[in-house]
Amino acid sequence: MSRSETDTADAEGVADAVAAFGRGEPVLIHDAADREGETDLVYPAGAVTPEAVARMRNDAGGLVCVALSDAVADRLDLPFMQEALDHPTSADHDLAYDERSSFSLTVNHRDTFTGITDEDRSLTIRELAAVAADPDPAVFTEQFRAPGHVHLLRAAPGLLADRLGHTELGIALAAAADQPPAVVVCEMLDDETGAALPPAAARAYADREGLVYVEGASIVDHLG
Repeated sequence: MSRSETDTADAEGVADAVAAFGRGEPVLIHDAADREGETDLVYPAGAVTPEAVARMRNDAGGLVCVALSDAVADRLDLPFMQEALDHPTSADHDLAYDERSSFSLTVNHRDTFTGITDEDRSLTIRELAAVAADPDPAVFTEQFRAPGHVHLLRAAPGLLADRLGHTELGIALAAAADQPPAVVVCEMLDDETGAALPPAAARAYADREGLVYVEGASIVDHLG
């Protein structure tokens, strides 16, 4: 395949991902071989049902997190967890794949029971999307409690210009699809090895399930 054909295929793949996100469908995003080297199953948060949470548990297997844009996180006064912790373990947080972690608080919606069931987590996630669409700190405090069972991630201020994690890739995709700046990310793991699911296997899963697989580099090239 020529360079122009590759560029066209990449552009079409990103367009397909944006269209899928606009329909409320999940996409698979591989960040980069020289970064985490992981493929995440990524949903627009407002479209997450109990069935979607079950899919992430069973088919992906990683940590179910909700990524929020920096602007939303700032409006809701959500800190980076590393900065909020007053404990020696947060002093040295060297990461092999990035300069810092995106983790913020963990939350449950106040209408949940334990917070961990598929029904409870999907409720928390959908309501986070609603808050992200119209961020109001008073409403956030009224509707959510911390700690909880849904991990929040805070995107970098400059998004893909600052950081190339699944947090930023997902938020960029949501913006292009005219979705609220709240996306769910869950790492896809390999049941046999326990490691990250290889990209070829992630592509095969996407093909079987009729989902879109896209490389992070393609998102950066066309949405960055």
